[in-house]
Amino acid sequence: MEETHITWHEHSVSREQRESLNGHRGCVVWFTGLSGCGKSTVANVVDQKLHARGIHTTVLDGDNVRHGLNASPQILESLGQEYAKRFGLGFSAEDRQENIRRVGAVTELFAASGLITLVAFVSPYRQDRASVRERVEAARAGDFVEVFMDTPLEVCESRDPKGLYQKARTGEIKGMTGIDAPYEAPEAPEVHLQGGDQTPDVLADQVIAHLVSVGIIHN
Repeated sequence: MEETHITWHEHSVSREQRESLNGHRGCVVWFTGLSGCGKSTVANVVDQKLHARGIHTTVLDGDNVRHGLNASPQILESLGQEYAKRFGLGFSAEDRQENIRRVGAVTELFAASGLITLVAFVSPYRQDRASVRERVEAARAGDFVEVFMDTPLEVCESRDPKGLYQKARTGEIKGMTGIDAPYEAPEAPEVHLQGGDQTPDVLADQVIAHLVSVGIIHN
């Protein structure tokens, strides 16, 4: 077994100093729900509204992250098959777990830098989301805000922006969350949005209202 010699280095600028400069707390706002439920759409509307207020934010979108940090073996093939197989992530339960673990580590860093980090991932498993919450809130309770985009499957299928449901129904793809792979809905999310009934603008305002109510941002 290889020996590892790693040491945690404290930063010379503290989290509190960064947040004081920003004028708000850093946190993770984690949008979860089925494909097509509106996670990315609402997260981006929240981002726009917060940016207009002068609040420091960033957005991590599930598809975007899988183009780089959590690239698939197919994307990594140019680096060699062995490398691609070892480090590339597909959509098995184990790969989904690693996908969320890596993203959780990144969101922890962003939150610690004072950013409101808006995360839009299907993240179908409760335990994976709980692990991210535990990691983020190790520094401070209340810094992980789970937002459940509760959109009925039939609505998500009717939208089907990427054609995934159609492919899953015909057997072209396997492991589609909500079809032949499970989605474990949050049991006690901080924010519960009805994604099939209201506009993204209204839903975004509900998220922002929560951030104000818990003191992450100010009116």
